[in-house]
Amino acid sequence: MSDRHVYEYALLRVVPRIERGECVNAGVLVYCRAKSFVAARTHLDEARLLALDPGADLPGVRSALRAVEGVCAGGAAAGQAAGDDAGRRFRWLIAPRSTVVQPGPVHTGLTADPAAEVERLLDLLVR
Repeated sequence: MSDRHVYEYALLRVVPRIERGECVNAGVLVYCRAKSFVAARTHLDEARLLALDPGADLPGVRSALRAVEGVCAGGAAAGQAAGDDAGRRFRWLIAPRSTVVQPGPVHTGLTADPAAEVERLLDLLVR
């Protein structure tokens, strides 16, 4: 069991019209402290989003999702967060926001491979 580590994850949701409360899952954030790992993977189902709001700003949503992936990746793509450790970047990304792209609640699990867990959760909860 020692080869498995606790990880935390949150869904990224697109809420095109806040007043309606409807959302489309569009990505997942995964953080594993033991591995100093943080990553985000996104997949935007544009047809689903447009079914909720035909006027949704698709380029803006895609840009916001890419920005989350960039913050997780670190380096120049992370901008101001580049110097922060993985945990701090994850905590910043899961902070509640009232924007179109929002993090969901944080959940936990066990994994031996956090990178594989990102893909598994994306397939299970988003695609």
